[in-house]
Amino acid sequence: MTYHPKSDFMHVMMTRGYLADCTDYQGLDEALMSGVVTAYIGYDATAQSLHVGHLLNIMMLRWLQKTGHRPITLMGGGTTKVGDPSFRSDERPLLGPEQIDANIDGMKQVFAKYLTYGDGKSDALMLNNAEWLDGLNYLDFLRDIGKHFSVNRMLAFESVKSRLDREQSLSFLEFNYMILQAYDFLELNRRYGCVLQMGGSDQWGNIINGIDLTRRVLDQEIFGLTSPLLTTSDGRKMGKSQGGAMWLNADMLAPYEFWQFWRNSTDADVGRFLKLYTEMPLDECNRLGALAGAEINEAKIILANEVTTLCHGADAAAAAEATAREVFEKGGVGDDLPTLELSSEEVADGISIVQLIVRAGLAKSGKEAKRLIAENGARIDDAPLTDAGLMLDRAALSSPVKLSAGRKRHALVRVAG
Repeated sequence: MTYHPKSDFMHVMMTRGYLADCTDYQGLDEALMSGVVTAYIGYDATAQSLHVGHLLNIMMLRWLQKTGHRPITLMGGGTTKVGDPSFRSDERPLLGPEQIDANIDGMKQVFAKYLTYGDGKSDALMLNNAEWLDGLNYLDFLRDIGKHFSVNRMLAFESVKSRLDREQSLSFLEFNYMILQAYDFLELNRRYGCVLQMGGSDQWGNIINGIDLTRRVLDQEIFGLTSPLLTTSDGRKMGKSQGGAMWLNADMLAPYEFWQFWRNSTDADVGRFLKLYTEMPLDECNRLGALAGAEINEAKIILANEVTTLCHGADAAAAAEATAREVFEKGGVGDDLPTLELSSEEVADGISIVQLIVRAGLAKSGKEAKRLIAENGARIDDAPLTDAGLMLDRAALSSPVKLSAGRKRHALVRVAG
């Protein structure tokens, strides 16, 4: 549909490409115009860090705050104990409370870089749904909340239907997830006046459930807004690379590798990524995205610098760019490259090149490392590596050795001491 928004937030959502769907464009737009709107996105604590796949929605919360409204980051301390079955082919492994708490602590580090938390009108709130879910009385919950849910309707949701159509088991535990997420929205509305839930378009059914429940129980008018599920122009899921997930915490992924992920964007994605993952003016995003030939590479460096600055700070972005230029343009060994430190004991009897490639994170297994060498994709100190049986001893590692997989992935290996 064509809707011309009046509020700054809806204007940003629509012009920069954040918006997939909304339950009531005009109603939400008017609410945004009439005062401070409180909105939330929920994050289950399934890992110790968020990854690039979460970044789109984090940017939505950031824009919400920048346009004068109040974001809530809802940590799923309660719902993680159940696990979201949406569009999954199997049940998530269940985590214990200690692991969930540790994961939440890791995830909080990221939000602090994108949002301002505090007690002001548009200051963000960090909440945990364990606050109201952990103490629920099962019978009271069934009677007061469960009566509002139709099993027929729940079975018709695409996220559930896709699992059942493939005749894959859906446990009663998982089936409850959508009720708990709906209850989150009701509690956030009751406790904090939250009137908007945002999420990826795979969450549409869960968001609608929360809106219906809150209307029935509290007679409140609330809204849902979803973002598109992004894939890169070559069809890969956003946030995944050959090396695994692109984590946002520096202790799980070096800022240099994070920078490289953006620098290696395909030409067709540059303009779109600038709009979604940076705060650069739209005209400039369009101009840079339209560049061709060698010029698009400079646009990719701008993209990598802008995104890395937001996530890891300007110094990390500058260091990553300097390292990249050193490695790519001058054939040097950049100081900021991911580094594998070995002890003298580990190399006393020599160490195989295959083992080094795997431990440096350039291949997931010895088999993959051997294939990389066989296909002429591996280099050592910028020279082709052809011998999969090569052993390196203490003397060979007396100075740092640079390993490369393809043209874009590099690591240093050095012996401590």
